Parts: sequence; C-alpha cells; structure tokens
Amino acid sequence: MIKVRVKKQSNYPVSSTKIRSTLKTFLVSHGIVSDAEVSVAIVGEKKMIDIGKKYLKDKILHNVLSFTADEVDPKFVYPPDGKIHLGEIIVCYPKAFEDAKKEGKLIEQKVLELIEHGALHLLGIHHE
Repeated sequence: MIKVRVKKQSNYPVSSTKIRSTLKTFLVSHGIVSDAEVSVAIVGEKKMIDIGKKYLKDKILHNVLSFTADEVDPKFVYPPDGKIHLGEIIVCYPKAFEDAKKEGKLIEQKVLELIEHGALHLLGIHHE
C-alpha cells in the first residue's frame, strides 16, 4: 500500500484527497507497487525560499522541490518495516498559482503536475 502524507496550509485550496489519489495512481503507473511512503507539502514563498537556501544554497523561488529521504537527513535510520521511504515533495502554492495563470491552467491541475514532476525526481528520473 502506498501512503501519501499531505501537509498544507488551510488557505491553499487544493484537495488533499485529490493529491493522494493522483500521486498513488502516478506511482503505481511507474512501477511502485509495494509498501511506500511519500510526503507532500504545500508551502508559501518564504518557506520555499528558506528550503532553497538551506538545501540548495540558492535564493531562487522554486515551484517544486523534491528530496529523497537520505538527502534530507542521511543519518536517519528507518525501521526495518519493509516500506520504501521515497521522500518529500514540496510545492510553492503562490508560484504554482502564478505558473498556472501564465499557462492558462487551473491551479489544482498545475499543483498536481508539479507533484508528479517531483515524484519523478524521487524515482530517480531527472531532466537536463
């Protein structure tokens, strides 16, 4: 079973249920069929810039970032529970909103696209 944890501020109107459903379907379509966990956070601009500074050493406002579990805290040892700990996907809601407006998309559609993009990175699929 794939477990998706969603953390978001209440003022970001994106359905947690839709995020879980979309991400589970996406992961299964990419071969993840065993027990797996992934976290999704929907954050504001300040938090996203802080994350970029801390982990990427930049001051860029990213629309999505993803970190495998060992990138965030490589000293953490997971219990031998048989689960695949994929990592965390972080979406900047205000940046996603801006991108959606430019692309003529609904905000929820854009957020889900960004989550899928982040999931690809967690699976080791990167762009140039």
